[in-house]
Amino acid sequence: MPGFTSRHRIHRLVYFESYRDIRAAIANEKQIKSWGRAKRIALIESRNPTWEDMAADWFPLFPRKADPSLCSG
Repeated sequence: MPGFTSRHRIHRLVYFESYRDIRAAIANEKQIKSWGRAKRIALIESRNPTWEDMAADWFPLFPRKADPSLCSG
């Protein structure tokens, strides 16, 4: 993903929260961003102690080579 994720080489989703109200989500994001690194790491590790990629199963991996069975002709 271009932008922040590529500049900082982000390649895993290790923490997220869901909200019904966007205002609550933004307020919580601002609060977490104001914390120090150690507190943010503790939050991640409280829910995902092994830092597994929480989005790994959301999208299938794209094949590196074209699948010949998909070619017409």
